[in-house]
Amino acid sequence: MSNTSTTPLSGGRLLVNALLNHGVEQVFCVPGESYLPVLDALYDSSINTTVCRQEGGAAMMAEAWGKLTGTPGICLVTRAPGATNATAGLHIALQDSTPMILFIGQISTRIREREAFQEVDYRRFLGSAVKWVAEIDDAERMDEMISRAFHVATSGRPGPVALALPENALSQLAVGRPVSAWQQVETHPGVQELEDIATLLRSCRSPLVIAGGSRWSERAVQEFQSIAENWQLPVACSFRRQMLFDHTHPNYAGDIGIGINPLLRERVQRADLILMLGGRFSEMPSQDYSLLAVPAPQQQLVHVHPGAEELGRVYRPTIAVHASPDAFVSAFGRESPPEPVAARGQNVAEAHAAYEQWSGQFPVTPGEVQMSHVIRCLAGKLDDEAILTNGAGNYASWIHRFWKFQHHGTQLAPTSGSMGYGLPAAIAAKLCHPGRQVVAFAGDGCYQMTMQEFGTAVQAGTSIVVLVIDNGMYGTIRMHQERHFPGRVSSTTLVNPDFAALAAAYGAFSARVTSDAQFEPALELALAADRPALIHILISPEAITPTLTLSQIRHQAENPASSALTASD
Repeated sequence: MSNTSTTPLSGGRLLVNALLNHGVEQVFCVPGESYLPVLDALYDSSINTTVCRQEGGAAMMAEAWGKLTGTPGICLVTRAPGATNATAGLHIALQDSTPMILFIGQISTRIREREAFQEVDYRRFLGSAVKWVAEIDDAERMDEMISRAFHVATSGRPGPVALALPENALSQLAVGRPVSAWQQVETHPGVQELEDIATLLRSCRSPLVIAGGSRWSERAVQEFQSIAENWQLPVACSFRRQMLFDHTHPNYAGDIGIGINPLLRERVQRADLILMLGGRFSEMPSQDYSLLAVPAPQQQLVHVHPGAEELGRVYRPTIAVHASPDAFVSAFGRESPPEPVAARGQNVAEAHAAYEQWSGQFPVTPGEVQMSHVIRCLAGKLDDEAILTNGAGNYASWIHRFWKFQHHGTQLAPTSGSMGYGLPAAIAAKLCHPGRQVVAFAGDGCYQMTMQEFGTAVQAGTSIVVLVIDNGMYGTIRMHQERHFPGRVSSTTLVNPDFAALAAAYGAFSARVTSDAQFEPALELALAADRPALIHILISPEAITPTLTLSQIRHQAENPASSALTASD
């Protein structure tokens, strides 16, 4: 049925028509009786609906879709318990600056304020968790409110929006009032700002770019590589934004996140100019706000961000530029770079050499399975455009340090540090890019946060590969526990199932790996399986980080005078 029809339609049908009008191709949901008219309207629409097992997983899938596409990921959940579960994905979208819209079934407006079944005031409940939360209590306003949701979710610093849908509004008949399809509102830098930045960059000797945030495109990433070359700029990527610069490029300096290269830390501190492009440089990349002084950094700081409210919020910049990375790169590319300077060229070469040395030193760790072997095998079997996903845990440090991202859109990881993200993100990635390889990393604790979504992967026919790195504990917490309370293990041990057997029960390919020799054949079969695959990798609990064992951490905590933990650990 056409969106311009004058025939009265249900609010549920008007909602789906509005989504179609704004170009939505995919939604993620857990069904609920509170929004049955929407489910009915999706039945004969062209939108692909992926039914999930738990609302947290569904919301993470929607967030991952928003990360990959730059358009709002759409999630549909039922009232109170469903909305509560979905907040895990909302928090990721908020801290990761990802466009997302959560639609929540709601009680009828006729029975408000009686504490009806699963009644929640979502404005109060989600007020600090989203950019905007509202209730569509009249079907005639469906087009208006959804259009606003798309614009709020994507404008400035992107983020999540939540819209509650009262049951009577979804069944109410009304004539649609479609508006023009959503378009990205772009924010461009001023001419004087560009000239001032160019002047600063021409005069400094040891500049450093830190790329982060959202609102990037493949074109912007490629164009900025040319800018970095022409202006002799070393480029580092912020925490879990490593896909923003080709790691094989001679101007790449490494990632600024957990377990930072000590030489890169020093480079940030002694830089005479930092161009912070797109990111907020929050707690994790800033090393607990120690790399740049708050509020006035010692280094000259140029901060480019699409959200005006972020400029000067934490760091007071020398030059503040209210622009998206995409628009800034396009505009700054027209500025004339200086003649090559030997000192600047040496600065770039030294930065990349330090990264190569740091990422090329594969350590030997305790146990029959070496994570360095896993990384090497993946590097030999995966395409350059393969998408890697992960949640939170020490296992992710192997990706951060040793994987060489080369293309935009190849990394999905929560800067918010949310566990359970890797599997749902991988499902969304495969639905978005069915022709690309998708590999999810998950620790045993991380995987069990959302492992029920493996059933979603099977039902949706997504041929992802999941690597479950099993050390029998909540490893990151155990590491900190040993540092602060050595030898007093409490609440961090896990009794785990045979994850491969569980995957096999779904009809997926699965393998259990207990030695290096078993991994590469298992990976080859998993990649060729043409259905979801899971490889259960058992590693030694002692192999807690790439550089320190659990026993070493405990010993250093018990004997602080004997040796000190380095900043890189």
